[in-house]
Amino acid sequence: MAAVGATPGRTPQGPVPGAASASFASPAPVPGPGEAEEEEEEPAESHLCVLWNSGYLGIAYYDTSDSTIHFMPDAPDHESLKLLQRVLDEINPRTVVTSAKQDESMTRFLGKLASQEHREPKRPELVFLPSVDFGLEISKQRLLSGNYSFIPDSMTTTEKILFLSSIIPFDCLLTVRALGGLLKFLGRRRIGVELEDYNVSVPILGFKKFVLTHLVSIDQDTYGVLQIFKSESHPSVYKVASGLKEGLSLFGILNRCRCKWGEKLLRLWFRRPTQDLGELNSRLDVIQFFLLPQNLDMAQMLHRLLGHIKNVPLILKRMKLSHTKVSDWQVLYKTVYSALGLRDACRSLPQSIQLFQDISQEFSDDLHHIASLIGKVVDFEGSLAENRFTVLPNIDPEIDEKKRRLMGLPSFLTEVARKELENLDSRIPSCSVIYIPLIGFLLSIPRLPSMVEASDFEIEGLDFMFLSEEKLHYRSARTKELDALLGDLHCDIRDQETLLMYQLQCQVLARATVLTRVLDLASRLDVLLALASAARDYGYSRPCYSPRLLGVRIQNGRHPLMELCARTFVPNSAECGGDKGRVKVITGPNSSGKSIYLKQVGLITFMALVGSFVPAEEAEIGAVDAIFTRIHSCESISLGLSTFMIDLNQVAKAVNNATEQSLVLIDEFGKGTNTTMETCEDGNDLVFFYQVCEGVANASHASHTAAQAGLPDKLIARGKEVSDLIRSGKSIKPVKELLKEKQMENCQILVDKFLKLDLEDPNLDLDIFMSQEVLPAATTIL
Repeated sequence: MAAVGATPGRTPQGPVPGAASASFASPAPVPGPGEAEEEEEEPAESHLCVLWNSGYLGIAYYDTSDSTIHFMPDAPDHESLKLLQRVLDEINPRTVVTSAKQDESMTRFLGKLASQEHREPKRPELVFLPSVDFGLEISKQRLLSGNYSFIPDSMTTTEKILFLSSIIPFDCLLTVRALGGLLKFLGRRRIGVELEDYNVSVPILGFKKFVLTHLVSIDQDTYGVLQIFKSESHPSVYKVASGLKEGLSLFGILNRCRCKWGEKLLRLWFRRPTQDLGELNSRLDVIQFFLLPQNLDMAQMLHRLLGHIKNVPLILKRMKLSHTKVSDWQVLYKTVYSALGLRDACRSLPQSIQLFQDISQEFSDDLHHIASLIGKVVDFEGSLAENRFTVLPNIDPEIDEKKRRLMGLPSFLTEVARKELENLDSRIPSCSVIYIPLIGFLLSIPRLPSMVEASDFEIEGLDFMFLSEEKLHYRSARTKELDALLGDLHCDIRDQETLLMYQLQCQVLARATVLTRVLDLASRLDVLLALASAARDYGYSRPCYSPRLLGVRIQNGRHPLMELCARTFVPNSAECGGDKGRVKVITGPNSSGKSIYLKQVGLITFMALVGSFVPAEEAEIGAVDAIFTRIHSCESISLGLSTFMIDLNQVAKAVNNATEQSLVLIDEFGKGTNTTMETCEDGNDLVFFYQVCEGVANASHASHTAAQAGLPDKLIARGKEVSDLIRSGKSIKPVKELLKEKQMENCQILVDKFLKLDLEDPNLDLDIFMSQEVLPAATTIL
């Protein structure tokens, strides 16, 4: 609040220490833009709606992280609903919404889903809506009547229909019905706006199509055993409750993204490896461009700009709900200007590369318009100081005039206080006239010693308001006149600036489409720059694709994780398919590198199928439609399955689902000979070459491995003896020395028991002693 005062000498002066003075309350500290964004991020949730009819699926889901509805055009699926299971595994929805009227296949699938009590992550909630909520016409009506911020209010109904028809495939009837059911569910549950007024609708910032065609099938076991992802508990005590962090994994070493949406897209690519050669080569073209030495500076500059691309969907959602924060404007301003920098840079790059062309063309002048509006209107320093939206001077003359009045209040109120003091009792040493927002102008005087009871506060000609900090506050004729003359300046200014903020929000929301496109293309560029950076540092090369090859050919491949951990890593080649045979059996001693070799082949193949360079001199990847593994046994008490049964399930999954285009990696399930890992013996030591060569392993060298592991020499020698007896078909007998030692130990125990007997004890029963102690011990001695 603002305040002025007069001194006891009854000579009006400005406020002094100890006098009744005050000022506009200083705002609480405001976090920086990045800090504010971190605080506001909430765990993302997805809510999925699915319909199944006549062998086709219609799927749509709402993602709370970007307030966007994603839909998959009508897609064929098997009665076992494998495609639907793939979608659920990838999206991991919080809720699955469907019609209460279902056929046998969907009923069986949903029953199985509901019974997965130990599903990780947590199983979704199943919500059944009446079939009438999925009617085609009512679904179309919901879609066309929706309140979407990305559609300008100036559009007519016909224009709105044409606009939505260019985004949503209204000819895909199941998809339209799924979208209608999803909108019904969102409106009923009020996802994200549970605490808002009922007239506030769920924010929808866009519709996006997703497809799962040309995808390579990879199950969760394979992601785990190949260490494509690996979650670990966060070491920070402040983040224990917030979940996990990425451990040593393929995703961890390749994730060099500068913005979180880039990281999110990289994770999506890892979840959706593809056989689409056009898409894969377009990714590799960008990586190869940035690996050229002359383009290193450009790559670093683009990476710096991408660091300023922030969570635009979160800001747009706040704008839609009128919850915009002060820091949001600064974050949005930096994001838009960084996007313009990306556009200008990409316009200088070869337009033959599709990504550069898309950024050059689709980062339109709407971005410049948004940045210009924000830069000309928003007073960033003033907004941070007052912790609310404020505008720069010369935007609104009326606001400028009211701010000038507000700024001139202290000197003006000093004069008013002087005149008020002349009319007060001479015992009152000083007074001040203060302004409090929402209350108005008040006369403040110090409390006199004689003012004890509430009745003592009454002063003729003044209306008592309240007592605060030994100050009495009154309304006088002059303060009432000030209220009528100047009004509530502070609130008037706030209201007018809020109106300007709303108008500015409308301008931004009308251009939400281009901002969403900025995020899509910037995150794609971010991922490819991250993959290029990793390829440069780790010495990766570009793979090639041969659709007619049923297999893979890898020249001097390396395990991308192991080579970072081992002091020396030996590259190995792999070739299967064509005239080299389609089945390879690897044999060799324990710890010779067989499992690493298998995983290496799987990881190189996987990296090529996400459009990354690979750790090999050369790699030719054939038509691969799935990767199956049986490498580690994932034991689970909760499932009630033995290790062997889990192994069988993993192999059965490959047998039942693999095609001639599938890569299957099996570690120690059955025996065979074909290819071996090379070794040699140096005296009593075994030396591993970690090199694949043709031939047959004639020994497991288990004793050498046991010695390296630190097992006792006697135990190792006994193991060799038993192994020789088994190979020769002879019976295995206990070691006499060990047996004699055990007999002597048992004899000593029995003697000790006799020595401890007290024959004079009246409670001693020798029959019981002989039957329970002596006779059982005798069987172990004789």
